[in-house]
Amino acid sequence: MSKRNPLRPTAAERRRHERIAVELTSLPTAAGREWRVQAYLDAWLKARSRSLEWKRDDDGNLLITRKSKGRRRGGPKPLLITAHLDHPAFVVTGIAEDGRTIDAQFRGGVHDPYFEDARVEFLDRDDTAVRGRIVELRQADDACPFKTVTVRLARRHPGLALGDVGRWAFPAPRIAGKGGRRVLRTHACDDLAAAAAALCAFDRIRTRKGQEHVGLLFTVAEEVGFVGAIGAATNGLVPRNARLVCLENSRSFPESPIHGGPIVRVGDRMTVFSPDLTNDISSLCMEHEKAQPGFTWQRKLMPGGACEATAFASFGYASTCLCLPLGNYHNMQGIDEVRDGERPAQLGREFVSIEDYHGLVELLELVADGLDGKGSDLPGRLDALRRRNGVVFNRQ
Repeated sequence: MSKRNPLRPTAAERRRHERIAVELTSLPTAAGREWRVQAYLDAWLKARSRSLEWKRDDDGNLLITRKSKGRRRGGPKPLLITAHLDHPAFVVTGIAEDGRTIDAQFRGGVHDPYFEDARVEFLDRDDTAVRGRIVELRQADDACPFKTVTVRLARRHPGLALGDVGRWAFPAPRIAGKGGRRVLRTHACDDLAAAAAALCAFDRIRTRKGQEHVGLLFTVAEEVGFVGAIGAATNGLVPRNARLVCLENSRSFPESPIHGGPIVRVGDRMTVFSPDLTNDISSLCMEHEKAQPGFTWQRKLMPGGACEATAFASFGYASTCLCLPLGNYHNMQGIDEVRDGERPAQLGREFVSIEDYHGLVELLELVADGLDGKGSDLPGRLDALRRRNGVVFNRQ
């Protein structure tokens, strides 16, 4: 009989975690225009100001750590749980005299067919929304690195201004389904569902002894070339000896299914992540799964896209990635079928499994506790586990 899972939140905590996921993933955000999510984080921090400290760099990246009376030498290297705060979306660049025709940049990656006659909504600083339709799409060129669109609004919106954010027009986010098959369908799982999981996990560990070296790093403008991550890696915000566990929502494939658990992501289409860090986390998962059969996880090389673990690794950081398997990646339904001409392009809310989401919270707690826990004999336990599984790694 397995022991009670010490990392399993109560039913009330799980409901609160789900509420945070719905709230955060419903916020309009775009690369360079993440201020609504930043304001949510500011409120979260204000309520925890006695135990946490934080700082932002000039790019808007946010580093959150635990308060300490003095920095101990010789302790574990910093371990930063990292997520980005943007999602592919529009930014207003022009408003015609009629007040109903606007131009906007699209910051992120979505295939051209999904823009045709698509319904969108734009929000002013007070979150008053106006909907419209795309009437023209123009490709990026030397003058502008982004696709641009012309949108015809349903009505004038005097409050709309340059720099305001637009997004695809969807119904309100909701959690639906039964039992372990519930899903969250929302505007932007990528990467706000992972950011929500990071907040929930860190809230549970932020007062635990032996985990003082664990922090959060929230980055900006990931969708347009890892702008925030590159800034954080080069401007001194992130300590040079830090290890980064980068979180993502990665497109689900048959071999990485939704409801299959959070994924220890071995690499992306560009590189393989730091092997020791990835393998240590995988070994922790194997041990935890054996002790807690209700815990499910996956280990996969995710071939689509690239993530911030690659960006940080290119600057010499130890980094790896954990991700949620994602449906309707970047709000595109049936990507392969549309590409092959088998179905028309249709936009949809992104979705993730609620149990996968709770599993990611649990996995983050496991990593925070297991990699450097007080009295941890992780190297010895991992070597024994690898021998039992017939796997040998050369740990330099």
